[in-house]
Amino acid sequence: MKALEGKVAIVTGASRGIGRAIALAYAEAGAALALAARSKQDLEETAHLAAPHGRRALVIPTDVSAVGEVEALVARTRKDLGGLDILVNNAGVAKVAPLAETAVEDWRWMLETNLSAVFYGCRAVAPHLIAQQRGKVINVASVLGAVGLPGYAIYSAAKGGVIALTRTLGVEWARHGIQVNALAPGWVATDMTHAAFADTRISERLTRDIPMRRVGRAEEIGPLAVYLASAASDFMTGQTIFLDGGHSAA
Repeated sequence: MKALEGKVAIVTGASRGIGRAIALAYAEAGAALALAARSKQDLEETAHLAAPHGRRALVIPTDVSAVGEVEALVARTRKDLGGLDILVNNAGVAKVAPLAETAVEDWRWMLETNLSAVFYGCRAVAPHLIAQQRGKVINVASVLGAVGLPGYAIYSAAKGGVIALTRTLGVEWARHGIQVNALAPGWVATDMTHAAFADTRISERLTRDIPMRRVGRAEEIGPLAVYLASAASDFMTGQTIFLDGGHSAA
């Protein structure tokens, strides 16, 4: 239950949904937290929810698509929390549209937030984790990085990039005692997916792709994220684990 006792973790996109669920699971497991997202108010709510576990939760409003802000996030975490052991690159955005109707600006926006931000985070923590010869990086990908769905071309491209980056960085950093893995959720009930599942026709269509015939819950992601951040996963690196009700296996 205290698999992360004494550890310091950064969780991006921690203001709601999967990011909040991961942050709360980490607090319960004993980690001190640096909570990052653009909404300070929502981050403060996550910190409030983490408070009963008695772990410090530092609120750091951050635009993860801005490399300077990501570097400042890492620097402040190390200064105020006394170190850094775990990075969770979770922040993400999505816009659903056929590729032919997608603006170039949408491509840039989604790639910057969903893929470049992962690069910025990994690059920012690299000197510290390599110097201490240990650390955990968990990148949140998606089942859509491996399974096609009309309207999600850009999102899928970005998440596929996260999977490829994770694989290569896991190999590159293995000699430094750093494990880099990805967690790829399927359809999970969050604010981001609420509109889709509020439409009965769309909900039925998407659920048919899931062998378990249901969507996931954000709190179901937390235990796997704790495992990937703990010593129990020390012999695993460069891997992507799909938590998707069987969607990627169908």
